[in-house]
Amino acid sequence: MNHEIVLFIIKLILGGIAAFLAIFVMSKTRDASWTFLVAGFLFSYASLVIELMAELGIFDLQAILIGGFPLIPLLCAIIPSAMFITAFIIRLCKKS
Repeated sequence: MNHEIVLFIIKLILGGIAAFLAIFVMSKTRDASWTFLVAGFLFSYASLVIELMAELGIFDLQAILIGGFPLIPLLCAIIPSAMFITAFIIRLCKKS
């Protein structure tokens, strides 16, 4: 078995556990910053799944180009970080 596939499987398992725990925590707290943090984890996991599908040849990352740049990898890089940044800004602006 290819070592890259094994690494992806490990990432999927650990990412799945993190996503499950994030959803579980969000169900316990209804805070906006937690919601964005959980969304960041979920989008991060989704980008990992998309990356694996592209590695296996199931999904073409070059399918949608904007200005010659592939859109899907761009969104996979930007959305999780934007969610994390939003969560931290909300948490910082919140009065304790």
